[in-house]
Amino acid sequence: MKKNTIGNPGRSKQKGPNAPRKASIKTATKLTVGIDLGDQKSAYCILDAEGGVLSEGTFRTSESGFAQQFQSMPCCRIAIETGTHSPWVSRQLGNYGHDVIVANSRQVRLIYESDRKNDKVDARTLARLARIDKDLLHPIRHRGEKAQADLTMLRARDTLVQVRTKLINCARGMVKSVGGRLPSASGDYFARKVREHIPAAIRDALTPVLDQIEQVTAQLRDCHKRIEQMAETEYAHTQLMRQIPGVGVITSLAFTLTIDDPHRFSKSRDIAGYLGLLPRQSDSGESQPQLRITKAGDHMLRRLLVGSAHYILGHFGPDTDLRRWGLSLMVRGGKNAKKRAVVAVARKLAVLMHKLWVTGEVYEPLRETNQNKAAA
Repeated sequence: MKKNTIGNPGRSKQKGPNAPRKASIKTATKLTVGIDLGDQKSAYCILDAEGGVLSEGTFRTSESGFAQQFQSMPCCRIAIETGTHSPWVSRQLGNYGHDVIVANSRQVRLIYESDRKNDKVDARTLARLARIDKDLLHPIRHRGEKAQADLTMLRARDTLVQVRTKLINCARGMVKSVGGRLPSASGDYFARKVREHIPAAIRDALTPVLDQIEQVTAQLRDCHKRIEQMAETEYAHTQLMRQIPGVGVITSLAFTLTIDDPHRFSKSRDIAGYLGLLPRQSDSGESQPQLRITKAGDHMLRRLLVGSAHYILGHFGPDTDLRRWGLSLMVRGGKNAKKRAVVAVARKLAVLMHKLWVTGEVYEPLRETNQNKAAA
């Protein structure tokens, strides 16, 4: 591990404008650091107030590695990119008193589209962008440590659901390959219902698969109970969102934990862009093409919102203003009208959930309709 040379940089054989130079007391308080986070090792670059490179090197991506490198360093501005390690790294560096900028990696094209991309160059680019204007990095704010830990419960459940789905599809496909067909069954009762319908030729092969499906189902039941208990005891405001038909405990809790702080958005409408439910823009002059949504933000929450939108617009969705508005979009025609309507309802649903969370109002399914009748 290369040591931090700010305290005693010594002489360096490197020459040129990027050569490390000795830090003075005057410039030590105006340092800018760029860190390219890696899974095993991270690269760093330290710039002085004039933009000269004071030090470069690598260190282990661990709590002890960051402590050894940055705990005793004078308070400075540090830029990192979003990634697996960025949440705990940003919290640890913030505890040391540093001004930490977490760059949105999707927006920093200068790095991910570079023709000379390596850890050293990426760290130097982060440092230079942070020194000039931190807005160039499109900084994001990570959720709190507790919210991140609680959200892990939902992500673990989501993984278990995907595993069970793959196992069920595997069983159905193998039975079809020998000329059989399994009856329809929900995931919770699949193994119990189809076990007797497995052809004798492949019964021994599929028995472990069915046993695994039963085990995953039991784990999912236990996980769901803990999620419901957590929502009731620690996140009671999710009840406000669950007033909306199609929004259950999973969707409301995922929304709460992903947003973390509802007041970070000055307007409820801003939530749509944060969740990647707004269309891309590539306007130029009079050209304004219709593009797909950005799909930025949390993938799981966006998928849950789209699932709720499907229920609202489906056969079992109750009569609400949101359903009427979505159905009016569907009748406009076009082969993609339904898809656009579902995304639009998901976008409006996210705005509505945020509004109820902030105001604490009681949800009125036909509020707009009743107001129009009263005005007429």
